[in-house]
Amino acid sequence: MTAYAMEAPVADPAVLTDPAVLYARVQQFYAGQVVLLDDLRAEEFAATFTPDGVFVPSPHAPVLRGRAAIAAGLRAAHERKFGTEPVRRRHWFNMLRVDPAPDGTLHTHYYTLVAVTHPWHATPVIGPSAVVEDVLVHDHATGALLTLERRVTPDHLSF
Repeated sequence: MTAYAMEAPVADPAVLTDPAVLYARVQQFYAGQVVLLDDLRAEEFAATFTPDGVFVPSPHAPVLRGRAAIAAGLRAAHERKFGTEPVRRRHWFNMLRVDPAPDGTLHTHYYTLVAVTHPWHATPVIGPSAVVEDVLVHDHATGALLTLERRVTPDHLSF
């Protein structure tokens, strides 16, 4: 498997006060994270969360707490939805907003759209679309970003 580099660690968090640098850093983090999600590299995806990270994949789904639960939940959801059917999923993140909080966390808000392609049909199935809200933190030991909390609200459940 190809190793995808996440965003480069920052030794001096003061550089993150520049909004353009911060925005680019968060986008790079998501670009690496989504590849792990789409390739169903569950443990590696879960490692982009803090050890006690929280993932709420839908308002009606069980809350996943901790890396082991996040990885298991990701694999279980894929199995429920696709079984052993071969699929290629692509999550598209767009309209990203990054809001630094006084406590040093980053609150993000963005849209996601999922495209699913089967080997026997070139046209992807589009859906669902959702709003995602994350709380990101800087790992002081490595300088990397990690997801502390993610809440996904599919559009069809937000009416």
